[in-house]
Amino acid sequence: MSNIRSKKFAKNDAAFTGLEAAIVLIAFVVVAAVFSYVMLGAGFFTSQKSKEVVHTGVDQATSSIQLSGDLVAQGDGTELTNIKITIGLTAGNNPVDVSKITVAGRTVDAYASTLTYTSDFIMPDVKANGLIEGTDKVELTVDVSSLNVNKNEELWLEIKPATGAILNVHMTAPPSIESYMVLY
Repeated sequence: MSNIRSKKFAKNDAAFTGLEAAIVLIAFVVVAAVFSYVMLGAGFFTSQKSKEVVHTGVDQATSSIQLSGDLVAQGDGTELTNIKITIGLTAGNNPVDVSKITVAGRTVDAYASTLTYTSDFIMPDVKANGLIEGTDKVELTVDVSSLNVNKNEELWLEIKPATGAILNVHMTAPPSIESYMVLY
């Protein structure tokens, strides 16, 4: 009888081999699932960042403002003092904050990285929020007296919104400087 009892309790690895293999297989599946979740998350994060970069690039590359009226100059008889520029949004662009626009100007002899300007909403109504939206038109009156623009001299203005491309305006002072002149 002792012989039967010892066989009954003898070590049998056959059943444990299948169980161990199942545990190892489950561990591999769990590790693979966690790894794939991490990789998918990183992929989604990367694709979202790529999308943001593309949208930012498009916003920076496209011009958000355009000329929307006459270019009017004011003078003191010998040189230009102010340039009035009417601007509006290009089709389909986001609103532009007028207070964040910077204006630079240059002539053959002078350069000013920041010119002072005032802004007046002229169409369709006065905006309390300071944003050019939809079909709004804004008249910028740029002080160019520091550039000393005389008769027949060229003037370049760069109107830079916070986002979007720079609007370049090139003009030539007329041969006779009057108090009020429509340049084009």
